[in-house]
Amino acid sequence: MDDQTRIEIEAAAFRTLRHHLMEKRADVQNIDLMNLAGFCRNCLARWYQEAAAERGIEMTKDEAREVYYGMPYEDWRAANQTEADAIKQEAFKKAFAENVGELKKP
Repeated sequence: MDDQTRIEIEAAAFRTLRHHLMEKRADVQNIDLMNLAGFCRNCLARWYQEAAAERGIEMTKDEAREVYYGMPYEDWRAANQTEADAIKQEAFKKAFAENVGELKKP
């Protein structure tokens, strides 16, 4: 397989993953994804932002999230996100630290 075909197939797989998480399974919470898989929709948006930066394209975290979510992140949260219980929040702290880095205090 040549490089261009591989890139196109990888891009198609990414679009399918995005569609699955955003359209088919918007009910699956980001905290559950992070706790089980070590990444979530926000990670995918961050990876998008990082890939853009590698190509000299400046993009803020909010801009990357809007590209990924298809709307402002706060709008998506209001429509889809539910409160996480204390057990999920504790598991998230561990998963985030292991997969992303230490949580920063506001």
